[in-house]
Amino acid sequence: MTLSIVLAYAALLLVALLALLGSQWPAWSKGLLVVGVTVLYFHAYNVLDDVWGWPSHGALPERFELLAAVIEEPHAKEAGGLYVWVHAIANGQAAPEPRAYRLPYTKEMHLQLSEGTQKIRAGISQMGITEPTTASSGLGWLRPPSAPQVFRLRDLPGPQLPEK
Repeated sequence: MTLSIVLAYAALLLVALLALLGSQWPAWSKGLLVVGVTVLYFHAYNVLDDVWGWPSHGALPERFELLAAVIEEPHAKEAGGLYVWVHAIANGQAAPEPRAYRLPYTKEMHLQLSEGTQKIRAGISQMGITEPTTASSGLGWLRPPSAPQVFRLRDLPGPQLPEK
């Protein structure tokens, strides 16, 4: 997939170069073409970060199973962060592939994730439920995705087997 994306972008760049050198377009349209291709490059770079396995900065799923967590405490030069690896749960089923997320560091979430990873190591699966945040700026649907999220972890209930 990566090679095909690179080849598609190279073909677009070749067409743009031919349009710049071999056309009689006015200078403003050539400038617009250069700006458009440049913006497309940076947008594709940001999108590919998510595709290539970098942690998502988006919102956590409403319900999820916690698989692992890495905690980076803040230092003088770094703000720190919480990296979680989760399976989204929808309709009682876990998503087929896990997803990594990066969350801003808070002491409360640090303690909660530490306790959750200890339980996971002890063999007790953890389920997380995101809670709506009460941000002071904007309505819920207008809030940026980078707004701090609050979630609670609890023990994942065991599967309910049918009676014989």
